[in-house]
Amino acid sequence: MADSTPLTLSPEAMNTGLAGGILTVDLTAIQQNYKALRDQLAEGVSCAAVVKANGYGLGAAAVGQALANVGCRRFFVALPEEAITLRAVLPRVEIFVLNGLFPEVVGDYVEHRLTPVLNHPGEVEVWRIQARKTSKSLPAILQVDTGMSRLGLQPHEAEHLAEDSGRIAGIALQYLMSHLACADDPDDFRNTEQLMAFEHIRRLFPNLPSSLANTGGILIGKDYHYNLVRPGIGLYGGSPSSDQPLDLVKPVVRLQGRILQIREIAPPSFVGYGAAHSVREPTRVATVSIGYADGYLRCLGGKSVGFIQDYVVPVIGRVSMDLTAFDVTHVPRHLAQPGNFIEFIGPDFTIDDVAKAAETIGYEILTSLSTRYHRHYIGGEISGTS
Repeated sequence: MADSTPLTLSPEAMNTGLAGGILTVDLTAIQQNYKALRDQLAEGVSCAAVVKANGYGLGAAAVGQALANVGCRRFFVALPEEAITLRAVLPRVEIFVLNGLFPEVVGDYVEHRLTPVLNHPGEVEVWRIQARKTSKSLPAILQVDTGMSRLGLQPHEAEHLAEDSGRIAGIALQYLMSHLACADDPDDFRNTEQLMAFEHIRRLFPNLPSSLANTGGILIGKDYHYNLVRPGIGLYGGSPSSDQPLDLVKPVVRLQGRILQIREIAPPSFVGYGAAHSVREPTRVATVSIGYADGYLRCLGGKSVGFIQDYVVPVIGRVSMDLTAFDVTHVPRHLAQPGNFIEFIGPDFTIDDVAKAAETIGYEILTSLSTRYHRHYIGGEISGTS
């Protein structure tokens, strides 16, 4: 049975009066995005979930609970600390550690039933020795590098491992995996090159289930799906490429910042550090309690916008550490006043829109969201799906 844990908020998280910004996370949308991506798969292919970096900044515990409640049984994180935190919430799922085996805490992997992704021969040897010490078979994923030159065994190292089964004695390999470097561009020829390289390594481990595709890989096509896919950004309403919005998924986050003050200024006044914005006509300026310390990137100054209901309000001047200024000249005064909120991210201006304005990717926008926001979780289907 799945971990069907009620999705509740602590009293502290509900007290929005203490915060400069409110981050609303739609758990139902995350669940729907998981189902939409899962529906793209061929029969028999399993769908995991990547919840590293604290669930892409949205809260791994709440996100993990929500996904487990609709049948997700396999979760990927980056670090053993993340995995241990998630295990406390989800006692019956499989948890895989992408960044591998940290030798100084190898006992914690065993104690908390964590499955390392073994990325080089040294990790394979440490895990084999640990299996011998514990006198039981220990699970692992074997990662091979198919061209990204990041983590994973090099092809010749994988060949040597396949030739000598004694080197993996006591290790119960669950999957052979690799990672696509250019899945954000389906037409990139290197996707095909990596697929061919992965096929070569798979033939060395003919009975081992395989995993290659992240969100982008799922969208390239079923040839990349193998036995297990590992979506990340798509679960959270983002696209692998900021230039290509992913219509398949629903927006998940809404970020609102509190208006602290309204200032009426006229030429030759300026706004913010460096006098970066000079007004040319009488202007009403709303100063909002969100800045780059909250993950609203400094480079968005003069480039991004917010929303007050249907009114678009541009960012003016530089984004500072704790504050951002908006031009609210054309917004009715009763809507733009201290104590009200401006929407920074939402259905009208998504994480991908913000990323495009910042000339970055949605991943960075999401994972930069500060702990200073009060996170407000809504929705979240609870079921007994196994």
